[in-house]
Amino acid sequence: MFGVLGFAGTLALVTGLIHLYLWKRLVRDTTRPGRWRRVGGVTVLVLALLTPATLVGTRQGFYWLAWPGYLWLAVMFYLLVLLAVLEIPMLAARLALRRRSRAVVPAAAPAGVEPDGVPLGGTDAGAAAPGRPVGGAQPTDAAPDEAGREPALVAATPSGPAPTAAPPPVPAAPPAPGHDPGRRLLLARGAAIFAGLTATGVVGYGVRTALGPPQLDRVQIPLAKLPRSMDGLRIATVSDIHIGPLTGRAHTERIVSIINRLDADLVAVVGDLVDGTVGELGPAAAPLRDLRSRYGSFFVTGNHEYYSGVEEWVVELDRLGLRVLQNRREEIVARGGALDLAGVNDPTGEGLGFASGPDFEAALGGRDPSRPVVLLAHQPVNVHEAARHGVDLQLSGHTHGGQIVPFNLLVGLQQPVVSGHATIDGTQLYVTNGAGFWGPPVRVGAPPQVTLVELRSA
Repeated sequence: MFGVLGFAGTLALVTGLIHLYLWKRLVRDTTRPGRWRRVGGVTVLVLALLTPATLVGTRQGFYWLAWPGYLWLAVMFYLLVLLAVLEIPMLAARLALRRRSRAVVPAAAPAGVEPDGVPLGGTDAGAAAPGRPVGGAQPTDAAPDEAGREPALVAATPSGPAPTAAPPPVPAAPPAPGHDPGRRLLLARGAAIFAGLTATGVVGYGVRTALGPPQLDRVQIPLAKLPRSMDGLRIATVSDIHIGPLTGRAHTERIVSIINRLDADLVAVVGDLVDGTVGELGPAAAPLRDLRSRYGSFFVTGNHEYYSGVEEWVVELDRLGLRVLQNRREEIVARGGALDLAGVNDPTGEGLGFASGPDFEAALGGRDPSRPVVLLAHQPVNVHEAARHGVDLQLSGHTHGGQIVPFNLLVGLQQPVVSGHATIDGTQLYVTNGAGFWGPPVRVGAPPQVTLVELRSA
């Protein structure tokens, strides 16, 4: 319970900060105070709560949250990326507006003087001239006083002295330098519209790719120890099928059909087959019984099997005809030669308290070193330990090829290879993109994949 609460709390904090940023850029910066800003704020708050609710709720069986929650998660991710990228040009545009505003603001004039230097009130004919009365006022008959001062002038009106004239209007103060609300608002709205349309378009393309048929890739990998007679041995490799709330039986049937058309010698399902229990997903997994190969179909656990009732799935897959390699190996005798096919459990099992984590010694110890060995291990990172045990080739999945660009850059920080073929510490490694998806039903830059690995004698 503590682990679930900790996960939910961390998730809520992260998504809350992301949505605060999105609120600022998409709502606060693009609206004036009032009704629409309040509506936008409430909408962002609801979406912020939807994200952790989906990730936690789907684990508890609330599958109706999956489509809206995971689609928003993908849109949120791309909005965050796009708006972060736009920060630099937006900053440059704001600085340019500030310089332009400063350039058009006139210098401040002295008090009571127009900007052109003319005294307020002008110099028209009605203005007072030296020695002349103002506004038609007439001098009185009084003589100068004892101090020699002139007598006061009295306006020639029946009601007495003329009222004091109202002061001239004061010009409105110009905007503060660098502050141009209209243009800043227009700039923020333009960035928000661009980010929103782009994110929606990319996610739409990604949904179509993820829900479409997996592409078939073929790769040839030479093994120095492979007997000549076994040259061309073919292994249909698939991982991360992720049978779950957003996929069903048709998803499994399509993958089985693609594999069967390959007429492979071996089938290797390299983990993360399911996202749910046997009771929930047993019918959707049933088409796996139709897998065809000359020398057998094999399976190793991925991290998601340990979230889904791994013990029940091991029994169910054995019933469907897949041989589960739990820290063990089998000898494959074919075409007059032999190789070892080994498998290790995913490290997640040990971390979640299961007794059976990866045991390379159990899977690889005591074998004939003259025979080539192919290891099935869900996570590519296992290749370092595999190399220490003399493995010739490791087949892995787990990464989804990154699934959503540029997320592949983060995956590369944890795994030695994100997708494709490489050699690590002398051991060859092939990582497939996987045939399904996890979380958002979106794939961008990493299409779903089934790979036919053809072994060649070097």
